[in-house]
Amino acid sequence: MANKIIDTNTVKVIGKVISLIEFSHEMYGEGFYKFDLEVPRLSDTVDVLPVTISERLIINMELCLGTYVEIKGQLRSYNRYINNSSRLILTVFARDIQILEEEENINELLRTPNKIYLDGYICKSPIYRTTPFGREIADLLIAVNRSYNKSDYIPCIAWGRNARFCEKLLVGDHIKLWGRIQSREYQKRYDDEKIETKIAYEVSISKLEYIENDNNRFGKKD
Repeated sequence: MANKIIDTNTVKVIGKVISLIEFSHEMYGEGFYKFDLEVPRLSDTVDVLPVTISERLIINMELCLGTYVEIKGQLRSYNRYINNSSRLILTVFARDIQILEEEENINELLRTPNKIYLDGYICKSPIYRTTPFGREIADLLIAVNRSYNKSDYIPCIAWGRNARFCEKLLVGDHIKLWGRIQSREYQKRYDDEKIETKIAYEVSISKLEYIENDNNRFGKKD
């Protein structure tokens, strides 16, 4: 049963360590550390993704700046309370890490450096919109179950035909999706006119599948 739950959320990313490893937190006597990973896109830009990893996985491992690694794990979410408000935080939770050393092998692996698969449920009504240039977009929030009665809440974004399909989804609908994790900068304006640049993380959907079970009813919203 545990393996089935784990299989609902799988991530593989390959990239370059671009920050020093820092202590994050301790849970049940086990220490966890964090660092940023620069993952290239096929469009010659990059995503900078936060990684959380157990101390058990990096014993005697030299994760220096510029080191290329392959990480397999899950995309996890948790709530952080800042100034009496809750903020959803996402991180790549590493279950396995390998240092990549041969340049030829690295170049081959970087052709597909960022993959994620999620099996979960719509937990907020999708928001469909078009950009000023006419591109269709739908924003989703997916709840993915994991062990010990916990769930991860993952923001996702669909484009084009997938966006039109997602517009019809209802809260509680069961879907599977494939894509990549992306980082995106945005600006937040405060009451005192101060503008702060922040980074959002989301899953960019390349393929999705509606699961006709769990008593779901697929149809247009009223």
